[in-house]
Amino acid sequence: MGNIKRELFSGVFYIAVAKYSGILIQLVITAILARLLTPADFGVVAIATVIIAFFNILSDIGIGPAIIQNRELTSNDLEHIFSFTVYVGIVLSAVFFLCAWPIAGYYNNKILVSVCQWLSIPIFFYCINIVPLNLQYKYKRFKFTAFTALTAQTIAGIFSVIGAYSGMGLHALIISPIISSVIQFGVYYWHERFHFFMKIKMKSLKKIMSFSLYQFLFNLINYFSRNLDKLLIGRFIGMSPLGYYEKSYRLMLLPLQNITFVVTPVIQPIFSSFQKNLYDLAEKYKKILHLLAYISFPLSSLLYFTARELILIFFGNQWGKSVGIFQILALTVSMQILTSTAGSIYQSANATKQLFVSGCWCAFFMIVSFCITIFSWGTIEAVAYGFLIAQMANTVQCFYLLFRTLRYPIIAILKMLLRPFVIGLLLFFFLYVLGHFLPIENMFVSLFVKSIFSLVISLSLTQLLGGYDILNYVRTKFNFIKR
Repeated sequence: MGNIKRELFSGVFYIAVAKYSGILIQLVITAILARLLTPADFGVVAIATVIIAFFNILSDIGIGPAIIQNRELTSNDLEHIFSFTVYVGIVLSAVFFLCAWPIAGYYNNKILVSVCQWLSIPIFFYCINIVPLNLQYKYKRFKFTAFTALTAQTIAGIFSVIGAYSGMGLHALIISPIISSVIQFGVYYWHERFHFFMKIKMKSLKKIMSFSLYQFLFNLINYFSRNLDKLLIGRFIGMSPLGYYEKSYRLMLLPLQNITFVVTPVIQPIFSSFQKNLYDLAEKYKKILHLLAYISFPLSSLLYFTARELILIFFGNQWGKSVGIFQILALTVSMQILTSTAGSIYQSANATKQLFVSGCWCAFFMIVSFCITIFSWGTIEAVAYGFLIAQMANTVQCFYLLFRTLRYPIIAILKMLLRPFVIGLLLFFFLYVLGHFLPIENMFVSLFVKSIFSLVISLSLTQLLGGYDILNYVRTKFNFIKR
């Protein structure tokens, strides 16, 4: 047990350091680009990025998690799987290159031709990086992967800013994924040195097929549930509204990247050893959920009441239309933080079929909400409300199916979530009162005051309601430092 805690902490620590540093760098870069480029520019690239994500899913076919989970793969098997991804990468990047004209025609935007053609490059490198990257996770080389990603992101971001200042326009936005994908593949390939086989041994692929099939189907269905809103907004509402929506959506994702995206890469490599003991797996996962709940519910309240400050400080006054969208999306942050770890638990339990079923329900809620809001109201505010309602329904089904799979009583999870949920509601009320009776004009001061206020209230309520004994924890650490 101690070894698992140590591995989990070590993995989370290194990924967190790199992730937080990367987010800070990305915020600076995005803030610069948001002032040099228009919402329509971001909307165009958002469309191309969404379509790239679809091609990346086709390339993965669930191979990554299968490599982590399978304990019987030999080095020869891995080289044949790597060779398979090279062929897949060549085909998919060529197909995406040729799809540039139909995509531009569908959205009636000629600039998408060159954007999509250039972005066919990272598709190829994403494909051939699947095996080397996931081997790093399998062998728990979290420090190495974290700092490699951070370095690639930083270098790519700097080149994007240089491109924007040089007058490249929206093409400056596509520099980053190209450079980042090339750098990461170069580092991981140099580390592993795979051989390429012209003829692929199907026996190696069959070893991971049963696991990867449902993982691939889940990835596919999850793609549409996550990206259909952007595809429909760009087509039926417009590129500028999509730019405002996308900017709010990306800012909303930052807490996920701050918290769960730091934890999830570590969960499967470490918890996969419990795939034969589901109850123990559920018990350990419950502790992670417990901590995430006390962070996520207050965080949603804070983000809702700091939407104006965050949008205008980071992106400038031209993005004011994103404030209302971000407020609505902020209410989904707590639900997304809690449910985003479920996929890694399904993988650890070797239950990718159940993961696919849960993904189907999620896709159903999301797709129905997007279609109704876009074709009935036709505004990005309506889409955001639809996203909120769909997330509520998805959270219920996600935890019900997950803990039924783990054969663990769902009522125990609901009781555990009740106190942090109440803390989030109380903080929402206190922040409303603070903003109503003590308005602060200066955005920097307002953001600082609301953040400190939220931290003090959340910690105090957590202590009073018995979620965590924070005072005892601080006292213990203080005494340790004194010694």
